[in-house]
Amino acid sequence: MVDASVRHRIKRWLPVARWAITPVLLVVLLRWIHPDELLPDWDNSTLEYLAGALACTLLGIVLSAVRWQRVLSAMELPSKLSTLLNAYLAGQFVSNFLPSTIGGDALRVSRLSAANGETPATFASVVLDRMSGWLILPLMCLAGLAINPTLIHLGRASRVAITISLVTLAALAVVITVATSRRLGGRLAGHTSWLRFAGAVHLGLDRLRRHPAAAAGVVATGFAYQLAVISAALLGARALGIHVGPTALLAFFPAVAIVQVLPVTVGGLGVREGALVLFLQPLGVPADKAFALGLLVYTLHLVASLLGAPAFAVGNRTPRAAA
Repeated sequence: MVDASVRHRIKRWLPVARWAITPVLLVVLLRWIHPDELLPDWDNSTLEYLAGALACTLLGIVLSAVRWQRVLSAMELPSKLSTLLNAYLAGQFVSNFLPSTIGGDALRVSRLSAANGETPATFASVVLDRMSGWLILPLMCLAGLAINPTLIHLGRASRVAITISLVTLAALAVVITVATSRRLGGRLAGHTSWLRFAGAVHLGLDRLRRHPAAAAGVVATGFAYQLAVISAALLGARALGIHVGPTALLAFFPAVAIVQVLPVTVGGLGVREGALVLFLQPLGVPADKAFALGLLVYTLHLVASLLGAPAFAVGNRTPRAAA
């Protein structure tokens, strides 16, 4: 078991390392980028594409709250969509704009558990909400490759996308096996320490298994959310003058979404852009444009996250229970 002091040092220095790695990785990538190629050629169609991309990004946020609501419903913790959307927006704002040690997911748990009094179960709902992406993203990637088999023959790009998808599915299978095991996850369900949170995940998966229709609703909503994200990327690509088909983004953008959440850089900066260069260059997209697409997708997410500022401010003025 890792010593508490070691865990504290890791927790303390990991954000510092991410802030240090981010500019280094961006500088390395920018060596192959021409800055004048990062901006689109402005005209009416460009603005229309950008507006559509932002609308899809906002729709994705709403669908994320709906997906979370489906998870909570399956766990027999019904919640109002307005409450969940408020907490989700506040969490997005915290994650993207505030130098806080409390992440957006932690804020979501704190806000909702203050209302329902079910902190471990609420924590489990957020974990299961995130875990749904481990299933949906690799399946979408593999589906895109199956729909357009020519994408399988792009050399390293295809191999990396397939490997990321299979490794993610394997990791999900391991986590589910451990969490649903009565010998492992089941023992933690009644624990009185922090281990009760891991036990809550076990109980949450058990409830999802006993409510297959609700679990199917989680998966369906998750697919809708990812399609909104891919649509935003497709419209953003059109704004930048990038002409790739929707099946290409269906195949490769989920792989980008998987790697960009790795805790390597701030907001996935550099990782997302580098992955897009890797996947789109074999399709004839210049590195400059692929890099610009990554920055544009990130910018759209930041703009949408600004809507969480009022939700965060109002929530901070209301009495909250300690998580």
